[in-house]
Amino acid sequence: MTAWQPRFSLSVQQSYFPLSPETPRWVLVARILRARGNKGEVAAEILTDFPERLTRLREVLVGLADGKNEPRRIPLKSCWLSQNHRGQGVFHFEGVDSISEAEKFRGLDVLLPFEQRVTLPAGQYFVSDLIGCSVFENPTSPPTVSSSPCSLAEAPSHLGTVRDVQFPGEEISGTPLLEVETSNGEVLIPLAVDICTKIDTTARRIDVVLPEGLRDLNSPLSS
Repeated sequence: MTAWQPRFSLSVQQSYFPLSPETPRWVLVARILRARGNKGEVAAEILTDFPERLTRLREVLVGLADGKNEPRRIPLKSCWLSQNHRGQGVFHFEGVDSISEAEKFRGLDVLLPFEQRVTLPAGQYFVSDLIGCSVFENPTSPPTVSSSPCSLAEAPSHLGTVRDVQFPGEEISGTPLLEVETSNGEVLIPLAVDICTKIDTTARRIDVVLPEGLRDLNSPLSS
């Protein structure tokens, strides 16, 4: 599907919604892996496209991103990005000064209030904002007369719901793909401006115009 050139740029910042997609509270930015060193530091997997901002934080929320318990606020002594382990960072929380204390944080999530989420430029979207959106298919060409007898048939039809977003591998250039769950199975739709003609994350809606042959490419997945 690389024939369709990407024109929408996506940033993978995973947001967690404990109540519903309409009531976000936290942004998941890292997951603590283990204690690191002997001074109370912890190594964490970075789960944001904006890791540099973590090094400037003075306070974070720590807990489990499952909505069962409120995360607790913890002052941050320091944070830096690992030079030896790609995709990892090191957090040092205030009041944590030993390996045994650091081990208590193993498996917990590092969160930020939703209000602190990065504001993206126009044309860029968070994956978490796309997941759950309803996808509507528009006709390839709009009707010339809106009141024509065929106007109902040419109106947008509900195709399905975005389940996830696929990205090309690090060594492969290409267009991100929307995984859309339909009544006939999964359909992969390139996230390109000439296909995804309108994205309204507030309304939780994406309008698409599917190129000829796209359904045939997806047929093995939906059989």
